[in-house]
Amino acid sequence: MESLVFAMIQESSARPSAAEQARSLLGSHLTGHGVTIRLTEVEAYAGPDDPASHAFTRTARSEIMYGPPDRLYVYRIHGHHCANVVVAGPGPAAAILLRAGVVVDGTELARFRRVATRTGAIPDDRLASGPGNLCRALGITMADLDTDLTDASTPVTLESGAPHPGERVVAGPRVGVRRAADRQWRFWIDGDPTVSAYRRHPRRVREPF
Repeated sequence: MESLVFAMIQESSARPSAAEQARSLLGSHLTGHGVTIRLTEVEAYAGPDDPASHAFTRTARSEIMYGPPDRLYVYRIHGHHCANVVVAGPGPAAAILLRAGVVVDGTELARFRRVATRTGAIPDDRLASGPGNLCRALGITMADLDTDLTDASTPVTLESGAPHPGERVVAGPRVGVRRAADRQWRFWIDGDPTVSAYRRHPRRVREPF
């Protein structure tokens, strides 16, 4: 079966890169446990070709990224979960980190999940801003690891979409990455209030280009 994310892109003679597939996710709808967001910010990670990727070295944790595309790769870091979409080649183990989105359905449930982890009101445009907040708003945990995002019977699904007319997509360095820090593999909808602020890793390693 052709990858859902691959099908979002106009097919050419070469399979699209992880960066191209990441860009194609903007505007898509991700539903998790009763809440739906429209993706506004993503980051590409290219597996063995990318020293910033968990799959740069093949381990038990990164094995899912060597499997079929359109699966949900979830990991836990600094007390929160991060969600990634496994995508097709060009090499093995490419994945897209879902960084931010705007809640388009299930706002009250998303707000309840976010308030349960902190005190004070949360503006609607911050409910799913940042990888950890995105997972909290959608209720995504390690229990969702390896979910088939194309299967409508699962609690987490992905539906293709695109930026709205007039929206501009921009690219820049990935947030908080130590290695391959200068690659322009973060994509976002320019001016959208849900997009996270850029933070450079204090110990970033420059690539020998």
